Amino acid sequence: MPNTDQVMVRLEAICKNFGPVQANREITLDIKAGTITALLGENGAGKSTLMSILAGQLVPDSGSVYIDGLKVSLTSTRRAIRYGIGMVYQHFKLVEAMTVSENVFLGQESGPLLNRDRMRARVLDLATDAGLAVDPDAKVANLSMGEKQRVEILRLLHRDSRILIFDEPTAVLTPPEVKQLFGALKQLASRGKAIIFISHKLAEVLEIADEIAILRRGSLTDQMPTDMVTSRAELARKMVGREVILQVARQPVEHRQRVLKIEGLSDDVLKDVDLELRQGEILGLVGVAGNGQKRLVEIICGLQRPAGGHISILGKTWTKFFGNTNRDNLLSYIPEDRQGLATCQHLNMLENFLITTRHAFCNGPWLSKQRARPKVSDLITAFDVQPARIAATARQLSGGNLQKLVLAREFFRRPRLIVAEQPTQGLDIGATEEVWNLLLQARERAGILLVTGDLKEALSLADRVVVIFAGKLMDAFAVGDTARVEQIGLLMAGLDPSAGKV
Repeated sequence: MPNTDQVMVRLEAICKNFGPVQANREITLDIKAGTITALLGENGAGKSTLMSILAGQLVPDSGSVYIDGLKVSLTSTRRAIRYGIGMVYQHFKLVEAMTVSENVFLGQESGPLLNRDRMRARVLDLATDAGLAVDPDAKVANLSMGEKQRVEILRLLHRDSRILIFDEPTAVLTPPEVKQLFGALKQLASRGKAIIFISHKLAEVLEIADEIAILRRGSLTDQMPTDMVTSRAELARKMVGREVILQVARQPVEHRQRVLKIEGLSDDVLKDVDLELRQGEILGLVGVAGNGQKRLVEIICGLQRPAGGHISILGKTWTKFFGNTNRDNLLSYIPEDRQGLATCQHLNMLENFLITTRHAFCNGPWLSKQRARPKVSDLITAFDVQPARIAATARQLSGGNLQKLVLAREFFRRPRLIVAEQPTQGLDIGATEEVWNLLLQARERAGILLVTGDLKEALSLADRVVVIFAGKLMDAFAVGDTARVEQIGLLMAGLDPSAGKV
């Protein structure tokens, strides 16, 4: 058994500023061997910054890092790796043009020549041991976000790191995958590894963590053993400073005109998909990442042309709808990839806001940023985007705050069809509650396709749920149908409960 009293990592008086923004303020934190330490905090609290310092991605302005009692200088990720530190970032650090195997071995000192068969076999072994199914030969560019996350985890396992940092590792995993991951984390901790687990999912934190540390506005405000926390409500209150109960009152709304109808949509990924969505309705699309959700969303949002079948959007064919230059306020897409697709990292908040809303602030051919500025400032306040500076660039925002900016922009457009892909991924519990309420309010004007890996989110918000597996819609049913709701896990695995077969 590992000695869980041994402090493997000590972060002492860590400070880090980004211009006027103080991300970390005099943080001192001990991480013990053989334990899983959960790091909690609101969006922008400084969690990712602190862990990026430990992983050698950032250098602190002041303070020290100790590994096994020795002061170390982590001036690069390579140095951190040499000290046995590995991190799976919330926003992945993969080379899109390379295969899964090549990414897992990237940067490893394996001699001048690499044996691709051995690489492939090693990745398969790691994937099997961790229960993280992935094709070693697949190009990363063709993977879903969930599959990319699995590659990141396999890279870390391949390095055999002693100090493992996981930034929102369950954000795109289904409940069975989460269970498998937790089993792997507990096994790693039992071998004496120190594991740091960043998450906004409080139930998961209480299940997996031995210790909990809480950051607020860049400072460490609490650190305690998990068994001293009596409830999720108490933990939420410590984290956000107010009472938060992640429940929403989903009052029924009349389902009016049809905003989306899909019949017989088929291609190399999708198999005879039929789907219908009406104004006033939230339709939850759930499934394990990589089962066709990405392709379906891209077709609905005009990023991919349908190969076969019929699609009607707001009464128009797919071709006529996307050939109409006046469709700007009809469809809003909230992408899962908020860094690469939803925003431009080097543009400021005003410029990112105007990416999809510019037509509302044009006078003829001229765009007036001055007209947009007060509206953006109001939305930054209303959505509590931090830092609350309109000149801040997207790259200066935490993942959760970047998501809030995207949501503020898209809801401002008052669309009639909303495709929301993992809309609360990476958001703290307070922000998640706000987004849930915003989605429910948006039903008054729009039909909403909610693509989520969070079953609680789907069942809390949706009127109906559709389960997808291998490009096929396995079943569709009302959330009030408890018997079929209980079968969601089987459907997500490709099992037909009525037939008892795949």
